[in-house]
Amino acid sequence: MVTAEALIHGDRARLIGFDASEHPVALQIGGSDPAKLAEATKIGTDFGYDEINLNVGCPSDRVQSGRFGACLMREPELVAECVTAMQAATHLPVTVKNRLGVDDQDPEVSLFGFVETVAKAGVTVFVVHARKAILKGLSPKDNREIPPLNYDLVHSLKASHPHLTMILNGGIGSIEQAKRAVTGLDGVMLGRAAYHDPALLGHVDDEILGHDTAIVTPEEAYRAFRPYVVRRLGEGVPLHAITRHMLGLFAGRPGARLFRRHLGETSRAGAGIEVYDEALALIEREASRFASRGQIAA
Repeated sequence: MVTAEALIHGDRARLIGFDASEHPVALQIGGSDPAKLAEATKIGTDFGYDEINLNVGCPSDRVQSGRFGACLMREPELVAECVTAMQAATHLPVTVKNRLGVDDQDPEVSLFGFVETVAKAGVTVFVVHARKAILKGLSPKDNREIPPLNYDLVHSLKASHPHLTMILNGGIGSIEQAKRAVTGLDGVMLGRAAYHDPALLGHVDDEILGHDTAIVTPEEAYRAFRPYVVRRLGEGVPLHAITRHMLGLFAGRPGARLFRRHLGETSRAGAGIEVYDEALALIEREASRFASRGQIAA
């Protein structure tokens, strides 16, 4: 998520630059000023994004003070104005990611009223984090975990609005959960689960989308990513800026801790591709040791 202000005034290449291999890719924007959101939307469109999403779900104090994020659940008419301005600035689909409601709102009222108002402005795709946001008393981290999930409400919302695309988010931690949750809906969004254990994404094409695609192993993904790392290093991007979001790639595997430590600590201050290669070698060495122990035990 990038704020409209940051896109308008900041280093756009650093903030929203992406690689062509990432398509289709969406840009999520935070804000509540229709004119600024329209300008930011045009910037994202010109950068080649495939979708523009408005954030109506982030619960942080900083977001609240800027009058955007989850607090906009209280202002559906303003959100409708915002998406109208955004749609006028792009040919891309403008979508919304929202909560069930905030604080003392009744979700059965706040969610349905919000979606109906914003849908009238032309939005047809809603990504619904199936929790309320408690803006008074809970930290952003707690807001991702403590408010109870209510998948049934999202299913009811879809049943009442079959013409709208409803994507469920929140608390889905495995492929099996995703397969169960998507029944009756148009999709599910994996957030922290995919971040902490990226390997599960290797099963999505086959098990969720039904494609006849071979499962991609973490090792295969790591090697396939190497040319990109080499190119970015050549552009002056520090290794840790590239690898810090892939530390969970070998979660639960022998050597995972050594892998995380090596990439997390060694990839600082001018580290090159050799550090990247050494991290995979650690995983392969530990896997070999583990296999040898199993053969001896057998």
